[in-house]
Amino acid sequence: MQIFEKIPARISWDTVDTVMLDMDGTLLDKHFDDYFWEVYLPEHYSLLHNITIDKAAQELLECYRKKENSLQWSDIEHWSHELKLDIPELKLRISHLIAVHPQVLEFLAHCRKLGKQLYLVTNAHPRTLAIKLKKIDISVWFDRMVCAEEIGFAKEEPQFWGNLRELLGFDPQRSLFADDTEKVLQSADDFGIKHLIHIARSSSRKETTYSKKYPSIDFFRELI
Repeated sequence: MQIFEKIPARISWDTVDTVMLDMDGTLLDKHFDDYFWEVYLPEHYSLLHNITIDKAAQELLECYRKKENSLQWSDIEHWSHELKLDIPELKLRISHLIAVHPQVLEFLAHCRKLGKQLYLVTNAHPRTLAIKLKKIDISVWFDRMVCAEEIGFAKEEPQFWGNLRELLGFDPQRSLFADDTEKVLQSADDFGIKHLIHIARSSSRKETTYSKKYPSIDFFRELI
């Protein structure tokens, strides 16, 4: 893995009207999702097909790669049908692993205090969002929560951002967007979102990785 030096994030808040935030890996610890897709689901898939866990993980990885950067990747109803497993039920069984990153709530309160428009913008399926909110309800902080399914495209796809602008009416030049995936940030950049923040510490269980192109933060206090 190539290691890049951290590009510091410097935000002049009087140039920002709208704050848009990813959910998994940005606001919430991505350990839940990594553990589910990389460990827990392979265990159940191996039992269903009577194969080793390693073989199950390999087969699932091949399935995942075919759906990367598309709506189907996050569509748990698609995966339930495809894998013949109840994905929402399995997620509920380990929902105790759902957790908010440190300083997230303080940052959301800071944005509210400054009077910014605040939106959650996630690729997560609405049923996944509901599972997360049942465990940790952060909806009270947001003016609106938008799932990619509502837009019709994943955040990696260029059509997503034009559709999102039509829905929310934000000015790209006066908007801030934070995400842990560089490909998503590139898509937002191509659309013209001016203030882009890379979340370097997406999971509490994995190494911090900085973007080679975008300003990175380890924790949200760096933006307060």
